Amino acid sequence: MRAYWLLAATALAWGQDLPRGQIIADVKCAADPAQSYALYLPSNYTPDRAWSVILAFDPGARGRLPVERFQAPAEAYGYIVAGSNNSRNGPWNPSLAAAQAMVNDVFTRFSIDERRVYAAGFSGGARVALAMALQSGRIAAVIAASAGFPDAKPRKSVPFAIFGTAGTDDFNNLEMREVDRQLTSPHHLAIFEGGHDWPPASGAAEAVEWLEIQAMQAGLRKRDEMLIDRVFEARKARLAQPPDLLSEYQALTSLAADFQGLRDVSPFTAQAAQVQMSKGFREAVKKQRGEEQRERLQLSELGQLVADLSGDATVRGPSLAQLKLRLTALSQQAHAPQDSSERQFARRLLGSVTMASRDVHDPDYQALLERLRAR
Repeated sequence: MRAYWLLAATALAWGQDLPRGQIIADVKCAADPAQSYALYLPSNYTPDRAWSVILAFDPGARGRLPVERFQAPAEAYGYIVAGSNNSRNGPWNPSLAAAQAMVNDVFTRFSIDERRVYAAGFSGGARVALAMALQSGRIAAVIAASAGFPDAKPRKSVPFAIFGTAGTDDFNNLEMREVDRQLTSPHHLAIFEGGHDWPPASGAAEAVEWLEIQAMQAGLRKRDEMLIDRVFEARKARLAQPPDLLSEYQALTSLAADFQGLRDVSPFTAQAAQVQMSKGFREAVKKQRGEEQRERLQLSELGQLVADLSGDATVRGPSLAQLKLRLTALSQQAHAPQDSSERQFARRLLGSVTMASRDVHDPDYQALLERLRAR
């Protein structure tokens, strides 16, 4: 991907032929018509000024889906959104080629602010977006939904901001929390109710507003005091009734970091320090780390049982029996009528098992999973 940013000096006139204010499902790349992308141009788009752009990647090559999610905030804040119709989970090089083709075409057709280029992705698409940001050096921020760095290496700092998202039931929820915990460069994590998916429309709007705040902090756009006030007040309102001490601490530290230099955040920094020193907070951190370790351990144990299915009969039989007992119990927890941490835990484990099962060619195991899915 080192060839990124083979940019034309000016946008070509034929970019003017595309309609504004509506999603275009299939824009063929001029240099390679086999590659295409979904597109949204703001209704007031004109090549007379440079525009922010979000380059989006879905693991199933559903380019229109992220464009739909980001359409409303893109219109409100003046972003072009392009979603690849070719980048998908699978061999790495084809996805990178699809990303390259879309980047080149978007920069050739449209007037882009090179300082405000953003990438967004979900699951394997998030890994593509992060890979592009790591290798190009030209991405201001990444919206990473439900997946972290493509090489799985922990990082304390990256030269771009990261807005991470994950569902409460998402099997990559733990990964996203670990990425957020390790980063010291600008970052934010938004957890929504749901599973392994793009963030909902409200989450997409929150992500774009965060990009706007980050751009003002970095001097990439003019300060908008009304926007700062609106987002700042909305973030403060969430502190009124935090569900627990960990959520309160995260909200306080995130608010202070996001609005540093834009508003007086000293009261929130002080409040966060007070929460951090409390006994309840230390106990909550210890409990969370224990739950995370339990999740890792169960994933490891289930993975080993699945691996043992390829052994001889003396190993395979007991392993299959154990899988039936444990997965059935998890399925019962996952289908509990009321939401709870245990239901979320069970759904994350089952989601991980289901994802990994694509590479398991054992008919009895697949039949077990099919029965559980049919419940």
